Amino acid sequence: MGLLEKLQGGDATCGVIGLGYVGLPLVMELVDAGFRVIGYDVDEGKVERLRGGDSYVGDVASSAVKTAVDEGRFEPTTDPARLAGADTIDICVPTPLSKTRDPDMSFIDSAVMEIAKVLRPQQLVVLESTTYPGTTEEVILPRLRETGLEVGEDFFLAFSPERVDPGNPTYQTGNIPKVVGGITPACTEHAVALFSKCIDTVVPVSSARVAETVKLLENTFRSVNIGLVNEIAQMCHKLDIDVWEVIDAAATKPFGFMPFYPGPGLGGHCIPVDPFYLSWKARASGFEARFIELAGFINRSMPEFVVDLTARALNDVGRAVRASRTLVVGVAYKRDIDDVRESPALDVIQLLHDRGADVHWIDSNVPSLRDFDFATKVDALDEDFDVAVITTVHSDFDHTKLLERCSRVVDARNALRGVDSEKILRL
Repeated sequence: MGLLEKLQGGDATCGVIGLGYVGLPLVMELVDAGFRVIGYDVDEGKVERLRGGDSYVGDVASSAVKTAVDEGRFEPTTDPARLAGADTIDICVPTPLSKTRDPDMSFIDSAVMEIAKVLRPQQLVVLESTTYPGTTEEVILPRLRETGLEVGEDFFLAFSPERVDPGNPTYQTGNIPKVVGGITPACTEHAVALFSKCIDTVVPVSSARVAETVKLLENTFRSVNIGLVNEIAQMCHKLDIDVWEVIDAAATKPFGFMPFYPGPGLGGHCIPVDPFYLSWKARASGFEARFIELAGFINRSMPEFVVDLTARALNDVGRAVRASRTLVVGVAYKRDIDDVRESPALDVIQLLHDRGADVHWIDSNVPSLRDFDFATKVDALDEDFDVAVITTVHSDFDHTKLLERCSRVVDARNALRGVDSEKILRL
């Protein structure tokens, strides 16, 4: 039986490299579709937790993991040789930026090295990690061809960008349309056959390069528009205009306008990072992506702007930032999750500390912050503070209580919308 027939019949064994917020939800969708899944990760702690039926990803229930493991449909492993038994291999590893804001391909390189050791005829390899246009064809394909196998005939290679939105109760892996672009038409056909079994809607495109650019456009669109509204927010402060009122009124237009909202900066695994993959590739091709770079500059400036507002709020009560008791409210990068990657709240904490503030923080979803031992976690709002800075809004926190405990509140998220108090300084 050929691979295409296996995929169409649901008889294939699937491999997933990287069992994080992208890989683990994909594993469960594949399991639910009837596939047996081998999940590989270098983190022994994660693998041991999964073997015990314990999920560390908020969108995946531990009970589902335990059932899949107990029934033998999901095998978590730290042994990459086990991927030899997989008919398909999805790469779901991180793609961060280096300190110079260049693409860090080390995780992809490591994954491809392991795949090359086990690659055999009638296997499908799919890259899901966000990267620059050309990665699948220029980086992965040459290494897999070194095995002597020919793409589109012996093995199949495609790119399909992850579109995971952690904590989203409506859109999760199974019902988010899946874009797929192969190196050859046969590669696209095989990838479509795989994902059609576990994803509601599959959108084939003409090439891997197109699929790679799709993901970058999606997140660049958000970064640029957030950068625009962050700049409008700074401008409105200069003009003494309520930016939130402006946005709400503009949003009543039924066409030609989509509301975006300002904040203390960009966080998460995608929006602060992905646009720079695109601008890096453009720069390498002799094109300057000015909107992307400018939006990045504005968004990176927001934590400093919020700290300046904090200094202004403290000044209103006759206090300096130095030695002030300051509470940062919400340190995850967005609402109702525990993920702090690239969170602007961390920049706010660091900047406040650098100015001499006595920094405390509160977040019911985040148990601790590594490398921030100078900041004290507060488990309950039972102390008084000179100022609170709202950087992330969680639905289980009553922000009005800040007005009882804090002399001033800097609201960078409009969490206290509709509350009229001289204590509030809104972004």
